[in-house]
Amino acid sequence: MNVAILLLLTVPIFYLGYQLYSGFISRVFGLDDNRKTPALDMRDGVDYVPTKLGVAFSHHFASIAGAGPIVGPTAALLYGYAPAWLWIILGGVFLGAVHDYASLFISLREKGRSMAQVAESSMGRFGFFLFIAFTLVMIVLVTSAFLGLTATALTSLVPLKELRIEGSTVLHTVVKDGVQYARIGGIASTSVLVMTFFAPLVGYLLYKRDIKVWLASLLALVVGALAIITGIYYPLAIDAQTWMQILTVYVFLAAGIPVWMLLQPRDFTNSFILYAGIAALFLGVLGGGLTGVSLQAPAWNLAGGTAKMGSIWPFLFITIACGAISGFHSLVAGGTVSKQVEKESHARMIGYGGMLLESLLAVVVVLSVASGIRFETYLNIVYPAKGASNPILAFSLSMGGLLHQGLGLPVTVGTVFGILMVEGFVITTLDTAVRLNRYLFEELWGILFTKPHPVLKSYLFNAALSVGLMYYLAAGNKFLTIWPIFGSANQLLAALALIAASVWLGIRRKPNWFTIIPAIFMMVTTLMALYQLLLGKYLPSGNMPLVVTDVLLMVLSVGVIALAVSRLVINNGRAASEQVADD
Repeated sequence: MNVAILLLLTVPIFYLGYQLYSGFISRVFGLDDNRKTPALDMRDGVDYVPTKLGVAFSHHFASIAGAGPIVGPTAALLYGYAPAWLWIILGGVFLGAVHDYASLFISLREKGRSMAQVAESSMGRFGFFLFIAFTLVMIVLVTSAFLGLTATALTSLVPLKELRIEGSTVLHTVVKDGVQYARIGGIASTSVLVMTFFAPLVGYLLYKRDIKVWLASLLALVVGALAIITGIYYPLAIDAQTWMQILTVYVFLAAGIPVWMLLQPRDFTNSFILYAGIAALFLGVLGGGLTGVSLQAPAWNLAGGTAKMGSIWPFLFITIACGAISGFHSLVAGGTVSKQVEKESHARMIGYGGMLLESLLAVVVVLSVASGIRFETYLNIVYPAKGASNPILAFSLSMGGLLHQGLGLPVTVGTVFGILMVEGFVITTLDTAVRLNRYLFEELWGILFTKPHPVLKSYLFNAALSVGLMYYLAAGNKFLTIWPIFGSANQLLAALALIAASVWLGIRRKPNWFTIIPAIFMMVTTLMALYQLLLGKYLPSGNMPLVVTDVLLMVLSVGVIALAVSRLVINNGRAASEQVADD
């Protein structure tokens, strides 16, 4: 099949989904631009800041995109490009975009409160505890998965023949078992360090000296170019275990550094690489379509996928989270972006539209990996018989191959750009997630204890606990072991957000079937995945940390189901009683 066909089918489907389905949901919500949003009503210049639609959309998209819609779809291609594409399409329109839109809109109506706080008002203190607990487990798992994945990617070696290089090259190489490899991971290692080193300067000028955005953008482009050039000529050669230790210490320190000094300016610099990469992928797929590039991966590979990952249901649906539906998005939309939205109508574009754009990115990733490298090469990198899985490298190589076939660029250029496109945001994910975990632990102690000990409120204790759990799980488990249970936790968090939204709508006597059905589907799917992981993998291998995590998630899920059903029954009972009284 021509690589561009599925992309050309995707665009009109998403357009109709946005126009028709999000239009229906908007009518249910009762969008009203005459109502003041929290950004206007509670403006403080710090958290509540009215922001133009384009800027708010960019911030939201940069926060939810990044590594997730690249890593998940790359891993899920194992089942074939057809099921991956179908889940992204249907999940994006009917589940993920609904989840994001509902989280953002409800937070707007609740004065910018987070979905955890909305759960508290809708389902009580226990609902708040469940939301915090799910989020804590999910973030520990995602940081563990990305820590090992990052360390593997930063040490990536690629045979020169895969880069289609013959003879001399500017890339640094190493010979192993008679094969010459390029230090692609080393380029990314140096580049990430250079961008991190310059981040405080960019942050100081942008946020403290208030220089013009165009000037800061020019500086960020210069820093990005300098980082790439330095990486090419001076790639670092550090082993994966050492990288894990370095990154653990880094995120521990970074969790207490002001966001303007490191996190925000590095995101600002990385965003140019991300947007340029997305544009290049779209053009590569379209150019590949015109030049006759075909999909090399099988349309369906259910037997192969089942053998390595498990049955397509439920595991496809938890492997692809970002791009279809992701609970992490509720943390971004509710309580953060909701404090910046100027008009209620903007929530439709930011929440529903932002998710569809991420789904479009996930589709392009699937098409890139399915066409840019041979399927045998993909299997050897992502599901190797020996060694660590490296989906970031598989994506990078496929981007290089696609841009070479579709746009005529050298394979090396696309490959280097691909690994940089992902790596910067993976490290930012670690930074952001550990910082968030630190806050959540502080909230958890406040729930569990009337007067928490001062140690439990300290940055050092909670940051150390966050990175300690992260490193402990990452050191003993490979990416392919952690990703399924992370996906389960993430999708359970999405189900919880949808359940909170359903109760919120039910209390107001509004139709809520469009949130209840996705919530039930994701809850059943993730519980099945947890059950199969527990009996099929974790108990037989004696992996007690993941056994405990698995059981904990199932217990929390049962609590959510019981609580939600009781609240919905009570609300329906009240509505029926009031109706009888009216009659």
